[in-house]
Amino acid sequence: MMMFAWSRAALLVVSLVAQDAPRAKAFFAQAVELEAQARYAEALPLLWEAAQLEPRAADVQIRLGEALERIGALDAAADAYRRALAADTGNRKATNNLILALAKGGKALEALTLARAELAAAPGDADRLFTLGLAQAEYNLDDAVDTFRQVLARAPRHTLARYNLALTLKRADRPAEAGAELTRLIEIEPRPEAHYQLGVIAWQQGQLDRAADALRAAIAARPDYGEAHYALGAVLKAKGDPAAAVAALRRAIALNPSSAGEHYVLAQVLRQTGDERGARAELAESERLRQAFEAEHEASVLTFLGIQKLDAGDPAAAATWFRKATATFESYAPAHYQLGLALQRLDQREEARAAFSRARQLNPALVPPPEHH
Repeated sequence: MMMFAWSRAALLVVSLVAQDAPRAKAFFAQAVELEAQARYAEALPLLWEAAQLEPRAADVQIRLGEALERIGALDAAADAYRRALAADTGNRKATNNLILALAKGGKALEALTLARAELAAAPGDADRLFTLGLAQAEYNLDDAVDTFRQVLARAPRHTLARYNLALTLKRADRPAEAGAELTRLIEIEPRPEAHYQLGVIAWQQGQLDRAADALRAAIAARPDYGEAHYALGAVLKAKGDPAAAVAALRRAIALNPSSAGEHYVLAQVLRQTGDERGARAELAESERLRQAFEAEHEASVLTFLGIQKLDAGDPAAAATWFRKATATFESYAPAHYQLGLALQRLDQREEARAAFSRARQLNPALVPPPEHH
C-alpha cells in the first residue's frame, strides 16, 4: 500500500515536471514577443515564471537578467546570470552580462577582477578585452578609452569597440574625437546607431543642418528607427521648420505610441503654429502616457518584490505585494496572475480562480496552472 502511494506521488511529480517545460516555453515566447514591442513591464514576470519552471535554461536566465537590469535590480540580474553560468559554464553572453551587471551595481573590484581573469584565460581575445573596457567605462572613462583603443589596435574593424569608444569620448565631453570615431565607423560599416549618435553630437553643438543630415541618414538605414525620427523632429523644431518637425514627430509617435516625450515636443511645435487645440490634446496625451508609464513601472517593481517573497516560501507576504501592484495599476495582468499563484499556495482557491480569470481577461495568453488536489 505504501509502495502504491509512493508510486502515485512519483507519477504526480513526473507529470508536473512534464507540464513545466511547455509552459516555460510558452511564457518565454510571449515575453520575447512583448519585449519586441517594448512592453518590458509585462514581459518581466513572464520571464521570471519561465525561469522558475526551467531553472537550468541558460537563455531564459540571461533574458531574465536583462529584464531585471532594466528596472535597476542589478543584484537579482547578477544572480540570474550566475544561474545561467551554472547551467552552461562556457556561456560568453552570461559571463559578459554578469561582469557588466556587477560594474553597474557598484561592485567594481568584483567586476574588474572577473573581466581580467577572463582576459588572462585568453589574452589574445579582442572581445574579452572589449568587455573589460565596458566594465571600466562605469568607473574610469580614461581607462576605458585606452582599453577600447587597444582593442582597435588588435582588431581595427571591431565595430562595437569603435562605437563604444565614441560613446565614452562623448561622455568624457570630447565631442570632436567622438564624432571622428563615429565617422570612421560609418566608413567601415554605416550602422544607423552611428549616424544617430553623430546627429545628436552635432545637435548638441548647435550644428543643426549637420544634425538633420545625420539623423536622416540613420532613418534611411533603418526606417523604423523611432528615436531618430524623434530627434529629427526636435532638430527641425529648432531649425524653425514646423511642418517638417510635425511630420517627423508623428512618425515617431506611430513607431512608439506609448512614449510621452514625442507628444510633448509635438505640442510645443503645434503651439508655435497657432494650433492651440492640437497642442492641448498632445499635452494631455503626454501626461496620460507619463502617468501610465510610471504606474506600470511601479506595478512591475511591486510584482517583482512579490515574486521574491513567493520564491522564499512566503505566499501571504507575496499576495500583499501583488495586491499593491494591482492597486497601483489595475490592468497589469502579470500581477493578477502572480496573485493567483500566491492564493493557490494559500489554498484560497476561489480567490485564486478570480485572480487568474482577471489575468487572462487582460492577457489571454496567461493560462493558469492546473489545480492539484
